[in-house]
Amino acid sequence: MVDVLPLVEARLNTALGEPDARAAVTFLGTDRIEVLRFHEGDVVRYATLGMSAHPMTDPTAMLADPVKGPRAELVLSVRAGLADTDKVLRPLAVLAASPQVEGVVVAPGASLDVGGPLWAGAPFSSVLVGEPGGLVEDLALDDPMEPVRFLPLLPMTPNEAAWKRVHGAQALQERWLASGTDLRDPARRSVPLDAAPE
Repeated sequence: MVDVLPLVEARLNTALGEPDARAAVTFLGTDRIEVLRFHEGDVVRYATLGMSAHPMTDPTAMLADPVKGPRAELVLSVRAGLADTDKVLRPLAVLAASPQVEGVVVAPGASLDVGGPLWAGAPFSSVLVGEPGGLVEDLALDDPMEPVRFLPLLPMTPNEAAWKRVHGAQALQERWLASGTDLRDPARRSVPLDAAPE
């Protein structure tokens, strides 16, 4: 079996530069998850490393396939210097461990809830999983392994998360776009959700 993580780290470094900090978290019964921090101008990015070591498996499957299945890492981008966002390391590691711990498959359009603020004082306790391929290209692996996808995380306020449950991810993203929402602003307010879109 190929060790996926060195390839994943190399792809992150190619796309985002060298990390300026890293932290490791280990949860009972899971492999170690690292979170790497990258600075690019006024944006700080946090990327998980370890989630893609195993494929994600359908929780209804009788037997987990050790080779086949989707693989992913998570990437969160926020504006630097506006909040103490480094406290997001543990919540990110929790989300990255969730496929191993809870048997969930993390995919674009999903909501992930961390059960508390993403960092101290954050107006967000959940994230919307975005489409891969924009910031970090998919990493192809040898057959029959599926590529590693780097999924952007878009922080949601509680109101946005509740609205998304009713109307769907696409509708929320359209609302953000129509309002010119800066999704990297760590202190942003909820987008207006009451009026119908134009």
